[in-house]
Amino acid sequence: MFLSPFATEAVMTIEAAMTPEAPVIAPALEMRGITKRYPGVVANDHIDVEVRPGEIHALLGENGAGKTTLMNILYGLARPDEGVILLDGRETTIAGPSDAIARGINMVHQHFMLVPVFTVAENILLGEETMAGPIFLDRKEAHRRIVELGKRFGFEIDPEAKVGSLSVGWQQRVEILKALYRDARILVLDEPTAVLTPQETQEIFAVLRRLAQEGHSIVFISHKLYEVLDIADRITVIRRGKVVGQRLPSETDEDDLAALMVGRNVQLTVDRGDSKPADVALEVRGLEVKDDRGSVVVQGVDLDVRSGEILGIAGVAGNGQDELVEAIVGLRRPSGGRITLRGQDVTRASPRAVNEAGVAYVPADRHRFGLVLSFPLADNLVLTDYYRRPYARGVLRNDQAIEASAQERIREYDVRTPSATVRASTLSGGNQQKLVVAREFARDLALLVLDQPTRGLDVGSIEFIHRQTIAKRDAGTAVLLVSAELDEVLELSDRIAVMYRGRIVAIRDGRTADKNEIGLLMATGGQARAAAPVAETGPAA
Repeated sequence: MFLSPFATEAVMTIEAAMTPEAPVIAPALEMRGITKRYPGVVANDHIDVEVRPGEIHALLGENGAGKTTLMNILYGLARPDEGVILLDGRETTIAGPSDAIARGINMVHQHFMLVPVFTVAENILLGEETMAGPIFLDRKEAHRRIVELGKRFGFEIDPEAKVGSLSVGWQQRVEILKALYRDARILVLDEPTAVLTPQETQEIFAVLRRLAQEGHSIVFISHKLYEVLDIADRITVIRRGKVVGQRLPSETDEDDLAALMVGRNVQLTVDRGDSKPADVALEVRGLEVKDDRGSVVVQGVDLDVRSGEILGIAGVAGNGQDELVEAIVGLRRPSGGRITLRGQDVTRASPRAVNEAGVAYVPADRHRFGLVLSFPLADNLVLTDYYRRPYARGVLRNDQAIEASAQERIREYDVRTPSATVRASTLSGGNQQKLVVAREFARDLALLVLDQPTRGLDVGSIEFIHRQTIAKRDAGTAVLLVSAELDEVLELSDRIAVMYRGRIVAIRDGRTADKNEIGLLMATGGQARAAAPVAETGPAA
């Protein structure tokens, strides 16, 4: 039968209408209109975020932008004032972390939640024990599941290996494996590459891509924009509690993302200029330092740092860097060797004596060494000189001078806070770090010791701190920079010392150093890299 063109078009339209449509797959996670208010601040202001099944979704924002609050709401650590959470299209209420885990949501924190003296299996099983009865653990079944999960996602590991003997990269895998063991479908990763070498980062990315291919949804939080562009399928940017943009990696670049995050153009790589090294300010000879367990973790270190230069120490976390700087600033007594500052022996000087000699210290552990969390911001900003003028006259405290100084430093370093009277514990981690930096950079110095100074900071804050560090160097301060961020060491350092298992294994010119070579030296100390994770023993592995 012949049909006219008009009839043929009508039949095709009817057939198309009768053809069943492909089912619409609901997002794995939706957060709609999420609003959370705290006294004096709106942390989340009607935020909408959607994460699809099998998607790696990056979440970017400055410190204090609201990312942590949003993830705390998702993980049940906070309740929203407004808004709803939907899992697979169904509205749900998350009462707490155990409720989130039961619903397939798990979080891998920036600071690992692992017990070093426990085995891989013991860490994974904590709180999720596989029982062979009412009393005994079914270790055989647990081991089988762990090995099976590891093989499935491309990282085989010995369940009986002690976590403390594994490299940082393999500890990160254990954290991910722990989440998978709990049947996580939605995985939140907070700064997962913060302490990894470039090689370890790429290995973790391979794991994440395989997880996404298996249908897992991943929320990836990072300040490393080039990594976000490499790993993410979509990117959501939050600024001051609001979503200000969404991007596809193919349609954006680092400059665009940085401008969205900060609200202005950001110079991602600060021009360090030429240094003008003068006399040796810090001299370290044959230094040996023990850790809290009595093991020697700094072994015969020799270092010189000159006034007007930045010496960067590159190394994977746990290779003795923290103990080295603690000895230099007087927080840990060396078991051997000598430390001199401008010719003065300070090997066994107290922290106050070292401070009064012109040494400032930004510690890696800001909670333990940098802040008194229960104190107001104003008091934290004068912790190192509260007894000096103008903050005190003898035993009398000058509250007016302390408050005026606090207001100036909070404004200069853009510490996000409703006032200088709130406790330091109320700030986000990044703003706590800016508080420490604001205090330690505030005076003329002989030596500035920076241990992970920008960990957890956003690109705008990193740019500011890098500029201030270079300004200190150019003013004649000797700067000792310790960072697990290899890019930071390469961008700032005039010379680079690589630390591996408590020793300096190489020194390179900061302007000509090769990133891959430094990364390999950090991971292996210049030796052939072991293939099996259980063979990488010791604190430095």
